[in-house]
Amino acid sequence: MDSLSCSDLRPVRKAPKTAIGQVLIEALPYIRKFERKTFVIKYGGSAMKDLCLKNSFAQNVTLLRKVGINVVLVHGGGDAITKTAEKLGITSTFVHGKRVTDKDMISVVQMTLAGKVNQDIVQLISEHGGKAVGVTGLDADTIQAVPCRDAATLGLVGEIETINTAYIDLLCKAGLIPVIAPIGFDDDGNIYNINADDAASSIAIALKAEKLIYVSDVAGIQVGERILKTICKAEAADFIEQGIITGGMIPKVLSGFLTLDGGVRKIHIIDGKSVHSLLLEIFTHEGVGTQFISEQDDDSNH
Repeated sequence: MDSLSCSDLRPVRKAPKTAIGQVLIEALPYIRKFERKTFVIKYGGSAMKDLCLKNSFAQNVTLLRKVGINVVLVHGGGDAITKTAEKLGITSTFVHGKRVTDKDMISVVQMTLAGKVNQDIVQLISEHGGKAVGVTGLDADTIQAVPCRDAATLGLVGEIETINTAYIDLLCKAGLIPVIAPIGFDDDGNIYNINADDAASSIAIALKAEKLIYVSDVAGIQVGERILKTICKAEAADFIEQGIITGGMIPKVLSGFLTLDGGVRKIHIIDGKSVHSLLLEIFTHEGVGTQFISEQDDDSNH
């Protein structure tokens, strides 16, 4: 996306005070409903790149934590990894959208994700009054992994075997926001590059989270000219069969419903290019993205 200035994101006119009051009142039942619940947020896309969007996201996350919601962030950082690799003279190769990760590349992944990317997010949340702490899957044995099925081609790309939730729970109980870099390990001391979406899903299931929220560059599931507010498993299967849901959205949708089957109550896809989309999705009746539910007769409120 083109770089946005902060002035580009400000409304031309201020909302009437009565409208602001109505929004706050609308948010109240959701604040009460979600107090002490856990939200896992997968943070990626343009929301990680544009300064104003990064600040907006950090404000949103801080507010969620301040009203009593346990927030766990899982972040990507593919572009940053590629740029760091280039500076070191290491070529990035992808197979079916997955990064081929040899020993040189896993060092770049570890250095970039656990280093600058992770700490930049922690610092930004701190600047907005939140208390965040950087975590990798190596800390306190948080993410144990095994080689992926395509290891012969992809190298040190892992699939998650277990999540040790004890450390994450401890941080949440202390009022902190864990910011997790998706790096795993095995019993032989190998370090693995983990897909951030998969890591977020596994962590949400292990934590028995109320919500898993994907902050991405799409507004949700689009059918024709409209964004679906809610979609159930049967509808998703029909849309995939009809070719309405296609391409890279298919694995994200299938993963979302597997996560629901694992016990997470709601999955949301929201557009990180929209300012305050996180708060609008959670604290308003209409929302701004698409939520996944198990069955159509489930409660469709956010």
